Amino acid sequence: MEQDDPAEALTELRERRLGALELLQAAAGSGLAAYAVWALLLQPGFRRVPLRLQVPYVGASARQVEHVLSLLRGRPGKTVDLGSGDGRIVLAAHRCGLRPAVGYELNPWLVALARLHAWRAGCAGSVCYRRKDLWKVSLRDCRNVSVFLAPSVLPLLEDKLRAELPAGARVVSGRFPLPTWQPVAVAGEGLDRVWAYDVPGGGQAGEAVSSRIPIQAAPPSSASVLGALVSQAS
Repeated sequence: MEQDDPAEALTELRERRLGALELLQAAAGSGLAAYAVWALLLQPGFRRVPLRLQVPYVGASARQVEHVLSLLRGRPGKTVDLGSGDGRIVLAAHRCGLRPAVGYELNPWLVALARLHAWRAGCAGSVCYRRKDLWKVSLRDCRNVSVFLAPSVLPLLEDKLRAELPAGARVVSGRFPLPTWQPVAVAGEGLDRVWAYDVPGGGQAGEAVSSRIPIQAAPPSSASVLGALVSQAS
């Protein structure tokens, strides 16, 4: 009886194509792993938030953070990031002189991760991350606001911003523009595009008060941006 050659067995294993059952098992395993990450890290922050107000976490890219800062740099007053995730925008804002910088995030795991990043950067005592529902945060003392939220909640966010922000405040929205406000400046292209909106001294918030940066390209559709997000994540 011949013994199998280990080298030949390994070569055969490498060249063998996965069958339908094996592919199904691999897909099921990947799905369970993804669900475990969701259940442990992302879901806890959503349990107390109505479904229509829930926003999935997708971290801002380095280019997106850069564009946000380009539209806020040099402005005085309190800067807040609503749905701050792992805290990268808040930390970058503090580093470029936007102080105080505060992040509001409901998910406790992401708040802990943000604080860890701040500690590693030597800014633990300088930036602030608070575990709080962004819909319950008062914006009456905020001069600069950044948001990376889903388009489904932006109409409700407009109402909150209009009711609470003081005159002269600026809002920077990433990935999706505010649906009815007119931007005063735009930075970036495609998925990395961000829009800036100024609250005027009189009249309704969202009216254009500046045209320092020409606005030419139309904003991307929700479907195209969501597709790009899926491609980026994969």
